[in-house]
Amino acid sequence: MNFLLALSRVIDRVNRSVGVTLSWLVLVAVLISAINAVIRKLFGVSSNSWLELQWVLFSVIFLVGASWTLLDNEHIRIDIVNNLLPKRVRDAIDVIGHAFFLLPFTIVMLVTSLPFFLASYRIKEQSGNAGGLPQWPAKSLIFIGFACLLAQALSELIKRIAIMRGLIADPHAAAAHSAAEAEAERVLSVLKSES
Repeated sequence: MNFLLALSRVIDRVNRSVGVTLSWLVLVAVLISAINAVIRKLFGVSSNSWLELQWVLFSVIFLVGASWTLLDNEHIRIDIVNNLLPKRVRDAIDVIGHAFFLLPFTIVMLVTSLPFFLASYRIKEQSGNAGGLPQWPAKSLIFIGFACLLAQALSELIKRIAIMRGLIADPHAAAAHSAAEAEAERVLSVLKSES
């Protein structure tokens, strides 16, 4: 188990580093969007390349950043219901969810996205819009993003099993508890104000 935990730490470190670095692309996308809008309004000139670059940047942020979201336990779940369950049940739900749903889904996406990307790369697919960008780099993001997500899903599964066995502390236990308390306080204050 020590080897698996060491592997998990490496995966976490890589995905956190990639996620933090890619988060700067939000600023880049906003700047490109703003500059493109200003140039279009002032000079009546626009470029399909700049418009397409915006959605490519969004794709990088969303697809490759998904593994960082999973690492930080910020993915969507029903926290109010989840936090009412005993910790052991929540851990079991995470193990089952990762092992039987997330891992198979990422594998299916990898298997189907690789030929999709390779076919585009072989023909050096270009945008259908005049002056647009090549399409194969954007299509590679699906494979890259799901490869990162698969690695992070394995890391999360390793950590959750280690937590259940008492080998490591749950890094998200305090955050989940404080989030549940904050939500409970908010609901209570709304109920008190209505009565």
